[in-house]
Parts: sequence; C-alpha cells; structure tokens
Amino acid sequence: MKHLLPLACLLALAGCSNKAPEPQATAASERVATPWDDMKKDEQKARDVQKLVDDRAKAQRKALDEAGQ
Repeated sequence: MKHLLPLACLLALAGCSNKAPEPQATAASERVATPWDDMKKDEQKARDVQKLVDDRAKAQRKALDEAGQ
C-alpha cells in the first residue's frame, strides 16, 4: 500500500510531459454532407424563383402603368 501512492504520483507526472500535442486535422478543410443540404438547396431555389416572379410582375405593372397613361 505504501508503494502505490508514489507509483500513482510517478504515473501522473509521466502523463504530464513537456511534449507539444500533435496537431489535429482541421474539420473545416473537409465538409461533411448533412441531411439538410438538399432542403437548403430547395429553399434557395424557391427564393430564386420567387424573386424572378416578383421582378417580372413589377415589370408587367410598370408596362401597364405606362400603357394606361
């Protein structure tokens, strides 16, 4: 029992060495696909279509206003 405490201290000190930790690979370099990616693409496509419809409606209103004057 007397030898366990110094041994535990020795193991704890050995675990705390001066070596710098090895660099880990960055997660940002490789993107992982998620289940929501397709939904985001569909959402962006819907926004683009809505913008196109709004722009054409605005142009049509402008043409009607000019024709009515």
